[in-house]
Amino acid sequence: MAPNRRVLRGLFASLVLVSSVVLVVGYVDAQRSNDRVTGDPAVEQAFRTGDRTSVVAPRDDITVVATDSNAFVSDESDSPRAQAELTAFAPDGSIYYYQNDHTRYWDVDRVPNTTATVEFVYADHLDADECGETVCTRNGVERVNLTTGESTELFSRITPGKHSTRWHDVDRVGPDRLLVADIYQDRVFVVNTTTNLTTWEWDAQSDFDVATSGGPFPEDWTHLNDVESVTVDGESAVMVSLRNHDQVVFIDPQEGLMKEWTLGSDGNHSTLYEQHNPDFIPAEDGGPALLVADSENGRVIEYQRRGGEWVQSWTWTDRRMQWPRDADRLPNGHTLITDSNGDRTFEVDEEGEVVWTASIGFPYESERLGTGDESAGGQSAASLGLPSRTASELEPTLTSRVASLVPATVRNAIAYAFPRWVGLLEGLAVLALLGSLLAWGTLEYRWSSRTVSFQLPVRIRRK
Repeated sequence: MAPNRRVLRGLFASLVLVSSVVLVVGYVDAQRSNDRVTGDPAVEQAFRTGDRTSVVAPRDDITVVATDSNAFVSDESDSPRAQAELTAFAPDGSIYYYQNDHTRYWDVDRVPNTTATVEFVYADHLDADECGETVCTRNGVERVNLTTGESTELFSRITPGKHSTRWHDVDRVGPDRLLVADIYQDRVFVVNTTTNLTTWEWDAQSDFDVATSGGPFPEDWTHLNDVESVTVDGESAVMVSLRNHDQVVFIDPQEGLMKEWTLGSDGNHSTLYEQHNPDFIPAEDGGPALLVADSENGRVIEYQRRGGEWVQSWTWTDRRMQWPRDADRLPNGHTLITDSNGDRTFEVDEEGEVVWTASIGFPYESERLGTGDESAGGQSAASLGLPSRTASELEPTLTSRVASLVPATVRNAIAYAFPRWVGLLEGLAVLALLGSLLAWGTLEYRWSSRTVSFQLPVRIRRK
C-alpha cells in the first residue's frame, strides 16, 4: 500500500524544518564563537584597520602564518587577485606584519642570519588575457623584511591552470640556488636564480608507474607538496612528500630513490593519508624521525627510525582537528601545528596541552622565527618522551560519534566545500535539506501529473 500523501508531506516538512533549525543555530553559534568560523573577530578587525594592539596571547618570537584562501579582507583589497593572507604575530600578540597581495600563500621560511626576514612561496591566478587561451598561475618566491615591509621578487614561473599546478614548497639550498617542489610536472629540481638554469632534477616517473599509483594522471598524479634538503647517514639527500601516493620518499642526488627510507605506501592509510609538510628531525636531535601533518587522518604523527624501519612514536589530535597541514617541533619541545579546516595555528606543550592559539582563516603553514628552517631545532618525540593523544582517548560527544561513522574524505569535503562555519552536523543538515526538497518536489510533480489533465480545444469546421 502506498504511503499516504499527507504523511509524506508531513515527513518532508519536518526534515526541512529540523535541517533549517540546525543551520540557523549553527550560524548563530558561529558568530558567538571562534570554534568553526574563519578566525577570531579581533584578528579580522586588526587586519582591516592595521590595529597594533594584542589580538592573540603573547608568545616568544614572531609567528608567521601563510593562508591558502578564504581571507577576511579580500573583498576590500586593492589587488584583484588577493584571496589569502601572510601575517606575522609579534611576541606581544599584536599584528607585526600583514599583506594580502597574492591569490595563495604556501611555504614560508626565515632567511638565515636575519631576525625578521622571510622567504615565501606564492601563487597568483592569471586570467586568459594574461595567459593566452585559458587561465594560468604564476608561481613565485618572494623575500620580505617583516619590519620594514621591503620586498624582493626572487624567482617565478608560469604553469597552466590554477588547481593542481600551484607550487607549495621551495627550499633554499645555497645563496643562489632554490630546491623547488614542482607539483605541475611531478618533479623536484634545483634552479640557479642568477642564471635561471636548472642544475638538478628528479622526476617521479623515474620510480613510479602512472598507471598503478597515485591520483589521476596527468591532472593530479603525485600532488608533490613538500621538499626539504636533509642529511641521511652523513650524506645529502632530498626528502619529498608525494601526497597522492601517501608516501614520504628520500632521493639520493646521484643514485635516485632510496627505497629503504620510504615512509608509507600507496593506499596504506593507517600510516599516512594524503599528508602535508613532513619535517625531518636529524640524529643529533634524537632522530632520524619524521614529524608529519597526516591530513586526511586528522592528526599529527611522528615516526622514529629504528632498525632500518619507521616506527610510530607519537601522535596528537583533538576534537577540533580537521585537516592539519603543517607541524613543527620547536626547540623548547613544543609542537607548532597548523590546522587548515580547524582555522587555527596553535602550540602544544610537552604534556600535550594547547598553550597558545591564533584563530585565522584556512592557514597552510606556520613558522616560528628564532628557530631554524621549518621551525627546526626541536628534539624527537622519542627522545623527549612526549605522551600521545589519540582520537580514541578523547571523551566522545554526540557529534564525534556521528563523525566517526563518516569517512574522513567526506568530512574534509564538507569542510572544504561549504562556508567555514559549516561543521559536520551542519553539513549533514545541508544534505538533508537539499535531499528533502528534491524528493518532495519530485513527488509533488508526479502527483500533480496524475491528477491534472489537459484538454485541447476542438474546432468543428462546417462545410
